[in-house]
Amino acid sequence: MPSTFIEKPGRSPVNRSLERGIEILRAFRPGSEVLGNGELAERTGLSRSTVTRLTQTLVAAGYLQSDRAARAFRLAPAVLSLAHAMKSGSSLLKIAAPMMRALAESQRINVGLAAPDRDEMVYLESIRYSRRVALRNVVSGQRVPMELTSLGRAYLATLPESERKTLFAFFKRKRGTQWPQIALAIKASIQQVAIRRYCAVSWQPEVVAVATPLRAFGATYALNVSTSSGEAPQLVAEHLAPHLLSLLREIQHAVELEQSGDVL
Repeated sequence: MPSTFIEKPGRSPVNRSLERGIEILRAFRPGSEVLGNGELAERTGLSRSTVTRLTQTLVAAGYLQSDRAARAFRLAPAVLSLAHAMKSGSSLLKIAAPMMRALAESQRINVGLAAPDRDEMVYLESIRYSRRVALRNVVSGQRVPMELTSLGRAYLATLPESERKTLFAFFKRKRGTQWPQIALAIKASIQQVAIRRYCAVSWQPEVVAVATPLRAFGATYALNVSTSSGEAPQLVAEHLAPHLLSLLREIQHAVELEQSGDVL
């Protein structure tokens, strides 16, 4: 399916060609090592001629590599260098990562920090220490659905109604007949955040996660802790929540000190 761009109110594109080039790069996801112009056209919704012109430009710029034998393209190392620059240069990660690791190690739980990207959440850091073997390995850069996860729902709780409505319309198209049930769950999570400052979600079998919004350096993130457990999700969430909120306060305090110029 073509990718759908969720525009924010008042958004004014500056350079349409640049946006389309970025759409080409966005089309590459885990499991998509090489993509041809036809596949890229299908994923982006752009015409085949536009895709051909953009892939040639991206190859020349060093962001795509051409695989002549496969008549396709793969991401070039320059893309990885951008990700490294973002992660190593993040003031929030420099502060939060050591605190997240300390909590994960002491409680043998998973701790994650994510940021929104359109209808998904992208992990900036993921430290896995759950006692039980996890069903999946979550790493930095991995995406999860905003509408299904604790991270995403904690973030949705921070949005103005107009932005949330736009996202809900997109989720409805994507989820079809499942949407009414998911919408009720999201609204319950938003209410949880308003009352308790966190929401609890169990969208993977026997995995319980609690998440809370985190505002830092002018942007909104979501912080979560999770664990694999056969116990009742509510009991697990009640055990995890104090650790999450304590970590939130610790990070917020350190961010305030950093922004004020005080030395930790």
